[in-house]
Amino acid sequence: MERDTNFILGIYEDEDVLKDAVTKVRESGVKIHEVFTPYPVHGLEDVLGYNRSKLPIAAFLFGLLGTCLALTMQLLMMSVDWPMIIGGKDFAPLPDFIPVTFELTVLLASFGMVGVFMISSDLKPWAQPRIFDLRSTDDKHVMAIDIANNANIEEAKIKELLQSSGASEVNNKSFE
Repeated sequence: MERDTNFILGIYEDEDVLKDAVTKVRESGVKIHEVFTPYPVHGLEDVLGYNRSKLPIAAFLFGLLGTCLALTMQLLMMSVDWPMIIGGKDFAPLPDFIPVTFELTVLLASFGMVGVFMISSDLKPWAQPRIFDLRSTDDKHVMAIDIANNANIEEAKIKELLQSSGASEVNNKSFE
């Protein structure tokens, strides 16, 4: 999979200017790759048009897998691997399976959510992080626009749009 390598960065000083700029850029038809802020900006995800996270669905599916795995493991152990009749009790005493089932459900849901979050956020251990502008961790807000995703719009027009929307700087950034 080829990764996008050339970006135009708009550097903003103020979060309100950034939110207005995001609205203006999206209305002009330019696709925004990502916006980096030094702190969470309330309402920015709404302006960017982000959809609701699918992480709860992943948690449910991994939890369901943990439940099935725990019940299957205990049923096989009690009826096939080591069948014991203790005091006339059943081979499958489901109330006794509850603690192990609960623990494995929570464990797999947690590990599954962490894994899905890391993959969807591009935080894979083997992935090299892309640092667009170090000042985005300090006091600047950065809007990154992928040039390849906006091939139908001239680069100069995108830069002019960022400048007119309140960007204090407009830079190019390339990754190898």
